[in-house]
Amino acid sequence: MSTETEARPGRRRAARAAGSEGTAMRKAGDWARRGPLLPALIFMIVVTQLPFVVTIIVSFMDWNAYYPDERGFAGFANFRRVLTDSNTRNAIFVTILLTAGVVLISLVLGLLIALLLDRKFRGRGAVRTMMITPFLVVPVAAALLWKHALYNPTYGLFNGVLKWLFGDNAPQPDWISNQPLWSIIFALVWQWTPFMMLILLAGLQSRPLDVIEAAGIDGANQWEIFRYMTLPHLRQYLELSALLGSIYVVQNFDAVFTITSGGLGTANLPYTIYQTFYTAHDYGRASAAGVIVVIGTILIATFALRSVSTLFREETGR
Repeated sequence: MSTETEARPGRRRAARAAGSEGTAMRKAGDWARRGPLLPALIFMIVVTQLPFVVTIIVSFMDWNAYYPDERGFAGFANFRRVLTDSNTRNAIFVTILLTAGVVLISLVLGLLIALLLDRKFRGRGAVRTMMITPFLVVPVAAALLWKHALYNPTYGLFNGVLKWLFGDNAPQPDWISNQPLWSIIFALVWQWTPFMMLILLAGLQSRPLDVIEAAGIDGANQWEIFRYMTLPHLRQYLELSALLGSIYVVQNFDAVFTITSGGLGTANLPYTIYQTFYTAHDYGRASAAGVIVVIGTILIATFALRSVSTLFREETGR
């Protein structure tokens, strides 16, 4: 009995030593797998996070290149100036209008196109490929295309079509001067509708077809199937499309800069930040406005990530 009692502590020490060795081996294996990713992680931190930290620091400073001797700590003064400045308030209002208009119109058009492309017809693959082409065009090139090839009052396609339909007396409007904000919205809708269409088409193809066929056998028509089955199924895909589209459109700079140069009341927040930084050289106020845009984008992205997580959980549970 005494011999067995004396052996137990030795066994426990051996078991603890084996457990510690196993834990050390697992940790070494984890580091062996994660080690090759460490340079990429460091690079991403240096490229993305360090500039943002510097932007936050500068946003609390009174730093204007025209007055280099007056540089110093400003506290929240830059944020107060950004939120109380009339030009910035107008830029926020324009940003909301631009984002809401582009996202809503792109969602409706994307849903209609997705419903059409979900049907079987000859050449469907080629049509789907052509439909996503606008989304692959470089944003500046797309804006230049709309500004010169379509909107130009002298040689643009729109006025050419009007002259072809109604003759030499056809109206030849200056589209950008008459409707500057809508000119930007339509150019962005053309580019972002394929993005919405792709997400909604993926949602349509994930529908339970057996349930839809059963509803058709029970006498439900196409409108009833769409209203009571397809649309509820697409709700989260619609939310995801709207949130992701809002994240990207709210940061748009290319179209505003290229089509109107921020004139005629079309300056959004990114363009206002550009003007504050490169024209006024007020680095502190420009950084404060950039931090506000990032905070708003993070709030939108949080809802987008929740929608993505919900979709993944539903797909995993099937």
